[in-house]
Amino acid sequence: MTSTTSDNAIFDRLAATFAARKNADPKTSYTARLFARAPDAILKKIGEEAAELILASKDGKREDIVYEAADVLFHTLMLLSFHGLSMREVAAELARREGISGIAEKAARPQD
Repeated sequence: MTSTTSDNAIFDRLAATFAARKNADPKTSYTARLFARAPDAILKKIGEEAAELILASKDGKREDIVYEAADVLFHTLMLLSFHGLSMREVAAELARREGISGIAEKAARPQD
């Protein structure tokens, strides 16, 4: 399945929502509440949602997998926004890696 412009528009709308809620009153919005306690609250949610995605995948129910994947992506996009990053930057990195062997790409990374 290929992505279309309208598919990508959701990422732009979410980025705008995150920008609007970063400094909003935490009492008015779930997103504002997570931003007020960021990054720890966002990191915790990513961990929780990733675990739920794993369990949904083990169960094999497509609708549950999609639902949980959306939660993981939402919170990951929120974390990117917290750090002043965007989905476009992630997409550019994926494009850079496209066609490169995963083994070769990992071997080329600096060693810590």
